[in-house]
Amino acid sequence: MSNKLAPVSPQGRWSGARAFGATDLPRSLLQRTLAKNSLVRRLDWVLLVTVLALSLIGTLLVWSATRGADPRTYFVKQMLAIVVGLILVLATSALDYRKLRSWAPLLYVLSLLGLIAALTPLGTPVNGSKSWITLPAGYQIEPSEFAKLAIILMSARFLSDARRTGVRPKLRAVALTVGFAAVPLVLILKEPDLGVAVLILVVLAGLIALSGIRLYWLVGLVAAGALLVLAVFKLHLLHAYQLSRLTSFVHPTADPNGTGYSAAQAKIAIGSGGMFGQGLFHGQMIAGNFVPEQHTDFIFAVAGEELGFVGAAVIIGLLAVVLLRALRIAARAEDQFGMLIASGIAIWFAVQAFINIGMTVGIMPVTGLPLPFVSYGGSAMFADMLAVGCLQSVAAHRHHSVFN
Repeated sequence: MSNKLAPVSPQGRWSGARAFGATDLPRSLLQRTLAKNSLVRRLDWVLLVTVLALSLIGTLLVWSATRGADPRTYFVKQMLAIVVGLILVLATSALDYRKLRSWAPLLYVLSLLGLIAALTPLGTPVNGSKSWITLPAGYQIEPSEFAKLAIILMSARFLSDARRTGVRPKLRAVALTVGFAAVPLVLILKEPDLGVAVLILVVLAGLIALSGIRLYWLVGLVAAGALLVLAVFKLHLLHAYQLSRLTSFVHPTADPNGTGYSAAQAKIAIGSGGMFGQGLFHGQMIAGNFVPEQHTDFIFAVAGEELGFVGAAVIIGLLAVVLLRALRIAARAEDQFGMLIASGIAIWFAVQAFINIGMTVGIMPVTGLPLPFVSYGGSAMFADMLAVGCLQSVAAHRHHSVFN
């Protein structure tokens, strides 16, 4: 054994950190942020950049559709909605999506309270539908936008509980899913907002089909849905303006200056854009406000006239990228709950975009559904961004695929 003493550290230096196991100085914030397993590295950046591109294109179209008005009324509010929406995306992305199982009832209750409030004197009628609640400083909130996400989360919760034990969802789980979705559906139909109600029904049917229930149950649910639609027409449950919209869709030339005016003007605007459009801020029909609700429901008509076929195709292509990334996240989800959340959001975006663009070009009846990420509206932007945050959460907090 050697009797030599250990070397003494030079004066002015302290090696106590090495004695406690801290061999290196703490890494910088940037290094930790860009580490291999960090949240930033696990986010789906293609999805995030695509959503941001759609939102910015939509803001330019909203600005063009409302030029002449006070910029603070539309442009500034839309930009503020995008900024707040991105914060919601990042906050939701950082949350493990498994916690959404316990948070889903809270969002569901809040959306119900909002839908009930909209039907009280607190609600504000807009275009014949009492779907809005007026807030101070001229802001409005549309609770039905958040009800879409709440129903998806609650349905995923019920339909995935059985899969955790390795069995198919039983009739009780399906009944709970339908029952919990029926309450906000009734309130939405009471407003009335037929477009949102149809969208929720399609999303609900898609989630039930993807949950793994037996085929004859699925056939029975489809038959029940068909009977329900038939009963709505036979019992004359639709409002007069809803029947007029359906009539103008079936017979476009029946009332071109009345109920068919919006769709007719939208098709003229799109046709006048040609291949490359008349140029941003240079659309003649948009400048003349010939297209009703051109900054919201008919924002795609603005794209068609000013950006032409090429610009409209770019918007459709970006929406397709969002859909494909959502389906990719669903396919790679770690469990049934995450798969159903991502699938429900994918169905939501796909159906809503198809209906909005379809009514603009005349292949779908006119509804009040906005174009995701493009149309003007804070409530729609917040709900869409929360949905993207849920997709990012499913993508970022996984270890293996449910389909492995």
